[in-house]
Amino acid sequence: MSISLSSLILLPIWINMAQIQQGGPDEKEKTTALKDLLSRIDLDELMKKDEPPLDFPDTLEGFEYAFNEKGQLRHIKTGEPFVFNYREDLHRWNQKRYEALGEIITKYVYELLEKDCNLKKISIPVDATESEPKSFIYMSEDALTNPQKLMVLIHGSGVVRAGQWARRLIINEDLDSGTQIPFIKRAVDEGYGVIVLNPNENYIEVEKPKIHVQSSSDSSDEPAEKRERKDKVSKETKKRRDFYEKYRNPQREKEMMQLYIRENGSPEEHAIYVWDHFIAKSAAENVFFVAHSYGGLAFVELMIQREADVKNKVTAVALTDSVHNVWHQEAGKTIREWMRENCCNWVSSSEPLDTSVESMLPDCPRVSAEGCCSIQNKTSRMGR
Repeated sequence: MSISLSSLILLPIWINMAQIQQGGPDEKEKTTALKDLLSRIDLDELMKKDEPPLDFPDTLEGFEYAFNEKGQLRHIKTGEPFVFNYREDLHRWNQKRYEALGEIITKYVYELLEKDCNLKKISIPVDATESEPKSFIYMSEDALTNPQKLMVLIHGSGVVRAGQWARRLIINEDLDSGTQIPFIKRAVDEGYGVIVLNPNENYIEVEKPKIHVQSSSDSSDEPAEKRERKDKVSKETKKRRDFYEKYRNPQREKEMMQLYIRENGSPEEHAIYVWDHFIAKSAAENVFFVAHSYGGLAFVELMIQREADVKNKVTAVALTDSVHNVWHQEAGKTIREWMRENCCNWVSSSEPLDTSVESMLPDCPRVSAEGCCSIQNKTSRMGR
């Protein structure tokens, strides 16, 4: 049986607690003091001392994984699917490893959008300066010039980025299940222009600048000898504090700050921005949306903000497990009526595909996606 470092550190305290509790009433004060000490110990931080370094590969090859001809992620040597619990009893480390792999997969999907789907990466805001934070979307060559039809794809919330539906499905199932690539390829084959939104890319992260504390000696009128003593004490205090911090949290991650992207600071803002600067200016007579989960909420917000324009340009909307709520979002009667005629929400259900599913909301019809994740079945329904 293995014993963690944190357990060894806490063991003497636990033993002492047990011994004290066996004593008389006069030992209550010591018990209280020890309980207070235990309450001050951050076990999560303490457990980090048992972790291997949070240093992960930056390529699929480094992880020893690759996508096979079926689009499934498999170990290069064993052929086995991805294993989350790579190290037992190290959930945080396993989660960090999973997140590192997810970042690589995001870049891999971007490459597929450009190379396999022939989409172009378009930077936003369109008038961004060189130094300000930027995001991007993907568009087909004819997205703005196709006179007939345009397909717009919006994913849900969370870690997913442009071209993805669900990271979990990409890793555990395959690329066709978890990405928008089947939708994009079919849309292109059927003569659609395509725009792929990127609603979760709302900010960039930069390391927080270190705050410089001015030494008291800089502006003090104290005698030089007294200032030197103070500076020496200050340096010793800082040295002890840094040593303690390194012991308490040896894998301390950098403190980051978020710099939000102008006019794209939320999925809702992003949808409106892309509408104003791209979709509204497109030549397409008919615009179609496919919106998953929170993407459905973002579309409803777009309707609320640009109702007349959306009604004039959008022909139909396919929602998949949409989390929109016309009451909470305060969508008016005319919007709800339009949604009943032009939208359909495919939801997870055990009923046969396209079977009507009861809804408490007075907006668009809800139908079954037949027991599995609705985004997988929508590919076969897109031509309707």
